Amino acid sequence: LILVTGPTGSGKSTTLASMIDLINETRDCHIVTIEDPIEYMHTHKKAIVNQREVGNDTLSFANALRAVLREDPDVILIGEMRDLETIQSAITAAETGHLVLATLHTNNAAQTVERIIDVFPPHQQEQIKLQLSNTIEAIISQRLLPRKKEKALSDGMLRGRVVAVEILVATPAVRNLIREGKVHMIQNVIQTGSQFGMISMDQSLLNLYKNGEITVEDFLYNVTNREEMLRIIGEPVRL
Repeated sequence: LILVTGPTGSGKSTTLASMIDLINETRDCHIVTIEDPIEYMHTHKKAIVNQREVGNDTLSFANALRAVLREDPDVILIGEMRDLETIQSAITAAETGHLVLATLHTNNAAQTVERIIDVFPPHQQEQIKLQLSNTIEAIISQRLLPRKKEKALSDGMLRGRVVAVEILVATPAVRNLIREGKVHMIQNVIQTGSQFGMISMDQSLLNLYKNGEITVEDFLYNVTNREEMLRIIGEPVRL
């Protein structure tokens, strides 16, 4: 289970489409996407890709997932995990050996784990913690920020936007935290997990600022630990 999260308009669909395209180009497999609506059309390359649209081809994400599991897919893309039934079906699909890619409207990895667990009634939460800890592989949280005008001009580009990302990789330590419900400690693991490919949102934003990609105002508006970031960049504390 790989989750791509972020607010509306943060580029989640583009990231997922890129993942599907890479798999399509490199793996001989069966990919099924369930989307609302279909935003990117995929042609068959090395893989076979079947795309379903909620409202036209199926009644709901949950209905489509139930049908898809009978079609022997290797990869399943779920446009959005909106409700308990869809989340449960996605986790079950991941448990049975499918690569499941999906999105959630959450801002970071810890919030994503909390959202999934909190969807379930209290008597099911211990079980879902166990299932999620066993199936999650990564959580990618992203947001788009306006590119600094001067940087865009120097690169000969339109201003456009740049992406800031937080990446959580499901190491044994992360799986244990999810299993034990210690979600508040996930952020600490991300901050110390760069050797595993992890990066916090604050570090990603700091990198963009240091590279001249975003303004100091956009940097400070989006960071979580503002006081610490001000100390790092040597700016006076702004109240």
